[in-house]
Amino acid sequence: MDKIRKLKDMKPEDIKDTENNEQTNAAQEDNTDNESQETTGDTTQAASEEASTDENKASESTETSDENNDKDPLDIALTEISELKTKMLYMQAEFDNYRKRAMKEKADLILSGGEKTITAVLPVIDDFERALADKSDNPEAIREGMQLIYQKFIKTLEGLGVKKIETEGADFNVDYHEAVAQVPGMGEDKSGKVIDCIQTGYTLNDKVIRFAKVAVGV
Repeated sequence: MDKIRKLKDMKPEDIKDTENNEQTNAAQEDNTDNESQETTGDTTQAASEEASTDENKASESTETSDENNDKDPLDIALTEISELKTKMLYMQAEFDNYRKRAMKEKADLILSGGEKTITAVLPVIDDFERALADKSDNPEAIREGMQLIYQKFIKTLEGLGVKKIETEGADFNVDYHEAVAQVPGMGEDKSGKVIDCIQTGYTLNDKVIRFAKVAVGV
């Protein structure tokens, strides 16, 4: 009734504006309802798809479990054995390749080490050839030349890691000396000491490659 009275009191233009406003509000409400229905529909569809995916996964898991249960345990064991054999063959091949590579590297290292030694010794050989070609009859000159070549050769060996084992006045040491003779009556101060060196010993990088043969006082 109040609405009718208001309409009677309003002008025609105001009545038209009011009707237009009501139509606009109704249209907005319809759009809001449609959007709400679309959102609800999308959510329902997503939930339905997710549930369908879960069901498919569960179905696949069940089928796989059924297949494993249907397999003969002997077949499963044979399959595992076959896989292990294949892995073993691969590992054996890899180890064989590693062994061959290590042997080649070792051989190359030995050859390279020999090459270094020969290269270092060649200048000494050159000195010997020059000394032999000399026609000098002076014994002192020949002796001096041989001494120089000897010193050069010892220096070359030291450069390769070879050192002479010192024996003069040293205590007998089984780690470096080999007793080939005993000299009695040398006194208590000479007992257990090296009296004479019969053959010089050498070490290579602190490793004995030849023991010094000595005579020991007792």
